[in-house]
Amino acid sequence: MASPARKAMVAAAAMLLLLLLLSTAAVAQHNYGDALHKSILFFEGQRSGRLPPDQRVRWRRDSALNDGATAGVDLTGGYYDAGDNVKFGFPMAFTTTLMSWGLIDFGKNFGSHGGEARAAVRWATDYLMKATATPNTVYVQVGDAFRDHSCWERPEDMDTPRTVYKVDPAHPGSDVAAETAAALAAGSIVFREADPAYSKRLLDRAISVFEFADKYRGAYSSSLYSAVCPCYCDYDGYQDELLWGAAWLHKASRQRVYRDYIKKNEVALGASDSINEFGWDNKHAGINILISKEVLMGKDSFFKSFQVNADNFICTLLPGISNHPQIEYSPGGLLFKVGNSNMQHVTSLSFLLLAYANYASHANVRVPCGGSSASPVVLRRVAKRQVDYILGDNPLRMSYMVGYGERFPRRIHHRGSSLPSVSAHPARIGCKAGAAYYGSSAPNPNLLVGAVVGGPSNTSDNFPDARAVFQQSEPTTYINAPLLGLLAYFSAHPNLPQSDGTD
Repeated sequence: MASPARKAMVAAAAMLLLLLLLSTAAVAQHNYGDALHKSILFFEGQRSGRLPPDQRVRWRRDSALNDGATAGVDLTGGYYDAGDNVKFGFPMAFTTTLMSWGLIDFGKNFGSHGGEARAAVRWATDYLMKATATPNTVYVQVGDAFRDHSCWERPEDMDTPRTVYKVDPAHPGSDVAAETAAALAAGSIVFREADPAYSKRLLDRAISVFEFADKYRGAYSSSLYSAVCPCYCDYDGYQDELLWGAAWLHKASRQRVYRDYIKKNEVALGASDSINEFGWDNKHAGINILISKEVLMGKDSFFKSFQVNADNFICTLLPGISNHPQIEYSPGGLLFKVGNSNMQHVTSLSFLLLAYANYASHANVRVPCGGSSASPVVLRRVAKRQVDYILGDNPLRMSYMVGYGERFPRRIHHRGSSLPSVSAHPARIGCKAGAAYYGSSAPNPNLLVGAVVGGPSNTSDNFPDARAVFQQSEPTTYINAPLLGLLAYFSAHPNLPQSDGTD
């Protein structure tokens, strides 16, 4: 067994390596405000439904105006999740929650972009209100994913079935319902001052949707397997979403019933499970970070165990300290997790680093990592390094945000971007006619400004910029959603100190 002195030396060496990795990062100054504006603009390119007069992405037109008609409901609006034309409720709700969290924590840093960010949230919450208008029912998907994915056509032209899928007491979906409740609750905080009446409606609906999710328990991928799998199958169970939904309802309502629910179900619903993960499918790390704010702000030591979980999670992300088998860093400094669309992990995990750094800074504490510890400054610098990598500080000197910088992906896996716009080609482009555009090596004719693609798929920092390699070239709403808060913060704090004087 190693001596205490030996452990201290190892910890000190790990911290030194961490600081070295950060200090050797590229020092290019980025226009974070411009990147923020473009990242929000991306959501306008993903809009479904009737577009408003102030639509700025002009190559898009109205689409899917009859969504929900086959089920006798209005399900127009909302967002297409990625480069296809299906509206998936699970990732859309998570996207909404993360956009809202960014505004809640860093709203003052959005500056002149706050209004357009709230508009992006409202485009989603308006849709989620429609999807939850029937009691004990959540409409969770519009579109047949398999038929849609067999076509390459603009959303304005699509003629594949707009099949409607729902969860209800006979076909439960606690995961998607609880995430929807979280999105509505988080949205209610965003609009608390800007539109109090709307905020109240969102919170009231969030409460009823969560009650449904908790009462009728089950995973929606069990009820709707053939429709939602493998695209957005719930691989990690619905338990984390119940805690996540309760955490957001507690934050939005301050009702004791949710505080008690969280503590009562902490172990039963696995608060400490799989905490190195955070995304549309697994909320464990986010739960612990969100609830830890209560402890670190001095409001509720009742949740101390969540802070311990959060500390452990943060340590798994720190280069030079972490030895977690699922967390790696590329030679160029990109955080990497095995799986598709790595940038979804980069942005979501970086957001948690930044959020936790702010909570810890307020409490004037460091994060204990074995025999070492990390200051809030270190956490912020790790998060900033990831943002800078996305914006071009990487071995390829390529921005992974479309329209930002001189070099960025030109052949993204996105139907609307890769096909001629309606104004350039008014005639319909059929399901199979789009294949010629898909297979072309020409750059996309329409820039989906602000879209962040999946990025390098391994630790070699390589990127092919090819439509067919969707794992790397496809943008998604849930890549961009956590990026809003990050960019807002760094637009206000572009120059971080090298350390807090104690590292």
